[in-house]
Amino acid sequence: MDRKTLIFVVSDSIGETADRVARAAASQFVTQPFEFRRIPYATTKETIVEVVEEAKTVNSLIVHTLVIPELREFINQLASDNNIPCVDIMGPTMEAISRVSSHVPRLQPGLVHQLDEQYFREIEAVEFAVKYDDGKDPRGLLKADVVLIGVSRTSKTPLSMYLAHRGYRVANVPLVPEVSPPEEILMLPPDYIVGLTISDAQLKQIRTERLKVLGLQPNANYASWERIQEELAYARMIMDKIGCPVIDVTRRAVEETASQVMAILAKRDTGKRSR
Repeated sequence: MDRKTLIFVVSDSIGETADRVARAAASQFVTQPFEFRRIPYATTKETIVEVVEEAKTVNSLIVHTLVIPELREFINQLASDNNIPCVDIMGPTMEAISRVSSHVPRLQPGLVHQLDEQYFREIEAVEFAVKYDDGKDPRGLLKADVVLIGVSRTSKTPLSMYLAHRGYRVANVPLVPEVSPPEEILMLPPDYIVGLTISDAQLKQIRTERLKVLGLQPNANYASWERIQEELAYARMIMDKIGCPVIDVTRRAVEETASQVMAILAKRDTGKRSR
């Protein structure tokens, strides 16, 4: 039987990328036994020296994804001096990308995992926004990063989805005079809630168009001046009672409103950290 080969997987982050590449390559050699030894967070020359010292005593090779140039050059040279095969995954790839893009790499370990975490955070936030849209389940209000409240057609749902794609867990609740808002609303700190308001004229226009799309009469109560005034007054009363920040979405794009919401949240979270 062939002698077992020890593959040292070295990284200045968790080493998952190097480990996957090494295992994928090794899988092509079905009759050869391998052992993988991962050395994560190798951020000092001392750690690299220890790896090379052990590697030169056994049948081995080194696979690494070191990002810091000084460490990358050090392990490549030290492995060469000791006749140890050494595969630099990141170095040549970053150099090639830098040539074709005319940009320099950030040289910060672990960025790929930060990107992955952000991606999964966004997916979770989108699922949250769908689950707790339009007041479907008030239990989600206490789990949200922010709760949007306002009358119908103030862009609560599209704004929720936009913010979700930025990683925020957003719930939204419609305010209707005949229905008391869920008690969870009053349990939240005011800076976890953002009220959305709109001019009566634009709201009437939006609702009238909505009725046309649905094939209903444009003079229905939903789009009447009296109903709109009643709803806006009720919504303002609730927002004043809560004491939450309020954004006027009249003639505003969702992106513009989202920027204001994110500024409110950033100010809130900065205030928390400073206390």
